[in-house]
Amino acid sequence: MSKIALRNVWFQLHKWIGLLLAILIIPLSLSGAVLVWDEAVDHVLNPARYATTGTTTLDPQRYVAAARATLKPGERIASLALPEGEGPVQVMAITPPDPARRGPPLRTTVYLDPPTAKILAVGTSARGVLRVLHNLHGNLLVPGVGRQIVGWIGVAMLLSSVSGLWLWWPTVGRWARGLRWRRHRNTDTNLHHLFGFWIALPLFMLSLTGVWIAFPQVFAGIGGGGTGPGARGAGGPGARPLVLERPSLALDAVLSRAGSVTPGNIARVEWPTDRKPEWKVQFAGSTPAAVTVTVDDATGRAKPARPERETLARTMRRLHDGTRMGFVWQLLVFLGGILPAVLAVTGIIMWWRARGWKAALKAKQRARVAA
Repeated sequence: MSKIALRNVWFQLHKWIGLLLAILIIPLSLSGAVLVWDEAVDHVLNPARYATTGTTTLDPQRYVAAARATLKPGERIASLALPEGEGPVQVMAITPPDPARRGPPLRTTVYLDPPTAKILAVGTSARGVLRVLHNLHGNLLVPGVGRQIVGWIGVAMLLSSVSGLWLWWPTVGRWARGLRWRRHRNTDTNLHHLFGFWIALPLFMLSLTGVWIAFPQVFAGIGGGGTGPGARGAGGPGARPLVLERPSLALDAVLSRAGSVTPGNIARVEWPTDRKPEWKVQFAGSTPAAVTVTVDDATGRAKPARPERETLARTMRRLHDGTRMGFVWQLLVFLGGILPAVLAVTGIIMWWRARGWKAALKAKQRARVAA
């Protein structure tokens, strides 16, 4: 196949991926861009959750008791998180999965004022703007098969990234010519070429990690399977451990035993589950490996927790959503959500304009033949 013929193949592939999937790529990309800054967005959408009156904290049992009073029957407390600095105390509870309901278990988060243990707000994973965005980005609001659809869109975006980079490469002269702004007389075409080049590699990475998340069973044997029970949007009810309804140890006993191993300020407590019946108590002020203590719920034995090895699947998750990846990478992920939407719009404009001049050219040719 000649270089021109191969280029035409890449062009047709790139064009039809953009045209056929634009209506799905745009909401998928924009929702992902917003979710990079989900915590900041939550501050704007739900200011009552963060209307604290100070940073002084109380006995953790006070927060648990206050939260328990507002929870519905059947909801089981799964974790307690105390802020390091400003912010609310958060008590998260989980409703045991319902076999008749698809998707992950429902989560309820109670936000409390640190100095007073007053309830500031109660949020649920079943509703809210961010929950809609999570579902839109994870399954296009289509339970079940939606995640597979998103995965195949990711495969298409991988091909679009490769084909777009191929088409960007100048056919004559050095590759640096492709970085020029005025490659075409139309602004939208210049935007398409320039943005497409700069976003090609980040978009390839985001598409690859998105495919990994959508099809964890395909990559299960590579560096640890799945996305982990705590990963955002991962798995279904069967993939997650169930919080024990009645742990053997009381919270005060757990904190006492954990404090005897590593004294310090408590940052987070996780309740035992049926898969691993042990408490996890994390202390603030050092590396996670040095400050996490596990307490066996049956025996009360406390010991420093072993450092958890991050699986490749979890790394893929963090690369995709920017968690703990620093501002620069989060900015790249954000742009990786905004620019594909721009490319989809400019691509449609370019296609529509080409239809116009091709139709005009054919009309001239027919007129010439008729004459």
